[in-house]
Amino acid sequence: MWSSRRDRDEMETCIACGDSIRRSDAREYDKYGDRWDREGKEFEYLCKPCYRELCHQPRDELEGLLVEVDAGEHDQEEFLQWYSATIEDRYGTLEEQ
Repeated sequence: MWSSRRDRDEMETCIACGDSIRRSDAREYDKYGDRWDREGKEFEYLCKPCYRELCHQPRDELEGLLVEVDAGEHDQEEFLQWYSATIEDRYGTLEEQ
């Protein structure tokens, strides 16, 4: 079902840069990587320049891992240490690859 014209005129905030943009000019972002299954979802939005800068390669387990480690809830140094340790535990070191 198509959204109403009113929905397209609503303003959203780009999650990358913080700019306010009309929903009709925004790109939907689903942190779970499944934007096609729309039932019961609330999307976040990106402006077109930020969307173009995204890597559009498959991200398989990345988003789930970031949610699992509470990304954004810890300072950068603490997060990177935990993330690196988790990646090494699951997949081994780069030297082992």
